[in-house]
Amino acid sequence: MAREFIVEADGGSRGNPGPAGYGAVVVDATSGETLAEAAEYLGVVTNNVAEYRGLLAGLRAAHDLDPTATVHVRMDSKLVVEQMSGRWKIKHPDMKPLATEASRVFPADQVTYEWIPRAENKHADRLANEAMDAGQRGEQWSASESTAELDTGGRTAPRKGRGELREQPPRTGTVTTSDRTTADTRAASHVASPGWSSAPDLGAPATFVLLRHGETPLTPQKRFSGSGGTDPELSPVGLEQAQRAAEALARRGTIETILASPLTRTRQTAAAVAERLGLDVTIEEGIKETDFGAWEGLTFGEVRERYPDDLTTWLADPSAHPTGGGESFAETATRIAATRDKLIAAYAGRTVLLVTHVTPIKTFVQLALGAPLQSLFRMELSAASLSAVAYYADGNASVRLFNDTSHLRP
Repeated sequence: MAREFIVEADGGSRGNPGPAGYGAVVVDATSGETLAEAAEYLGVVTNNVAEYRGLLAGLRAAHDLDPTATVHVRMDSKLVVEQMSGRWKIKHPDMKPLATEASRVFPADQVTYEWIPRAENKHADRLANEAMDAGQRGEQWSASESTAELDTGGRTAPRKGRGELREQPPRTGTVTTSDRTTADTRAASHVASPGWSSAPDLGAPATFVLLRHGETPLTPQKRFSGSGGTDPELSPVGLEQAQRAAEALARRGTIETILASPLTRTRQTAAAVAERLGLDVTIEEGIKETDFGAWEGLTFGEVRERYPDDLTTWLADPSAHPTGGGESFAETATRIAATRDKLIAAYAGRTVLLVTHVTPIKTFVQLALGAPLQSLFRMELSAASLSAVAYYADGNASVRLFNDTSHLRP
């Protein structure tokens, strides 16, 4: 009986195009044992090129183990999964060779494809990020060998170590890569969508219109108000702002669905919009505000006075937690990224209003831009402001609007 493998693959590009890498892992479907890993720093390519390179590496590693095996591929790239499954046409001339190459590793009847959320693709994602991290340090990361080798009895024995680091020569204005990566880089210049548009054959994007809730009594005082505090209601000013936002969105006329954070201030804001648009509101836990722990209800100055060391660490390190626990910005980003992926899959081609908070909105924008988490401290986001991000089928994101408050003016 033929063996069954699971291939999980991922690719990423920090800049799209930018420094990129892929990761792939082959797992025995019966035992759950990891049989092979692959990872490589690719130089400067796009996200979807890196995703395809990860798929190729995973399929090749599985083929090396057993060319007669059946393979189930799991990836968080909807573009690659849909194209390789034959449900989406591959119209772009620079993407066709990558898909063709992947389709030739195994006969078509031996391979199936499944889209999974990014949160379920952690192993391959970690390998891809390790490759990108090493590459940006000037090292070439490779983990292309099988993690299991045959012993003299024909059984598999675990192999220690997952990869190696090789020094790259100094760079003088150009990126030196393998011939295949160089070809991918040339393709990337055509595949990448500019920030203000996307290729016409990609279809309508999933567009998230991001509405921050209206003012609460804590807002004018600039107090920390997260998901772990008193859950304040909108103030009279906030209720008026919600109505003005509802009118602006009615004039826009494109909202098809409304999702709201479970907190009171976002539910009240969403209710005002829903009444004006004649829509229902669905609660989405993934877009709630960060929990600021013991800082809830305090001003920045009060936190600096009471918890100076904790605040200094928090400002310098996105993985640091507020005093008393709470949620780090890194944890918030992981949560928002997983929610984003889920919603993109659910609302492809549609325009969705997300009624949420400061940190989630800033994080959506930060992730779309590929900016560091520290950039959250450099964004100003007003109460009842509107922002918007569009997500295309090729994995590109376009920030279309940020902190628009024109609808609040008399």
